[in-house]
Amino acid sequence: MKSDATAAVLIIGNEILSGKTQEANLKFMAEGFARLGIKLAEARVIRDEPPIIAAVVNELRARYTYVFTTGGIGPTHDDVTAESVARAFGVELVVNEEARRRIASSGRELNQARLKMATVPEGASLIDNAVSLAPGFRIGNVFVLAGVPSIARAMFAACEGELEGGRPILSESIDVYQREGDFAAALEAIAKRYPEVDIGSYPFSRDGRLGASLVVRGTDGARVAAAMTEIRETLAPAD
Repeated sequence: MKSDATAAVLIIGNEILSGKTQEANLKFMAEGFARLGIKLAEARVIRDEPPIIAAVVNELRARYTYVFTTGGIGPTHDDVTAESVARAFGVELVVNEEARRRIASSGRELNQARLKMATVPEGASLIDNAVSLAPGFRIGNVFVLAGVPSIARAMFAACEGELEGGRPILSESIDVYQREGDFAAALEAIAKRYPEVDIGSYPFSRDGRLGASLVVRGTDGARVAAAMTEIRETLAPAD
């Protein structure tokens, strides 16, 4: 068990940065990491440019226990993640025969575009894809997933058994209808009494009323509950 395990998510795709496609994978991955006791420490969105991808992959894999990428492992010319990760590790791209077999099992023509999806960095292992056959891959501490949400979920589930985390990260939340400026001092005082948990405030406006969602996260359920009880009693007492 690695109680200090950390992760970064690298979202790759010009379509995300252009606003044409809405990113849909970060939420479920964050929830998955929390369930596994792995702290998601960073997430980035970058363009489909091999030198940039390679540099960021190398930066993140040196800093965190695990790096997960999404997007850019399809059959078209603009899918450049596999070659970029190979560049990061200083290895060649090779056709993985097991990946070729899986893709060919669909019965569709194994043309160059589909063969591209069987091409991975040398030394990589495959990540199963229960949705559309074409696998993701892992090399070192870097896990490369598809960008399509249903496929990304299936791939994430397939590699959960390879991840070593700690105690699950628990969370509780409450909505308070006050302005942050009115309760900031009280919330800070509570946070100082519970340094082992994370306490965050996320403002909202609903039905013309201002408020904030207060979230407590940590691995010690008793301390999470105690902090939330104090927040509730101090900031949202029952009528």
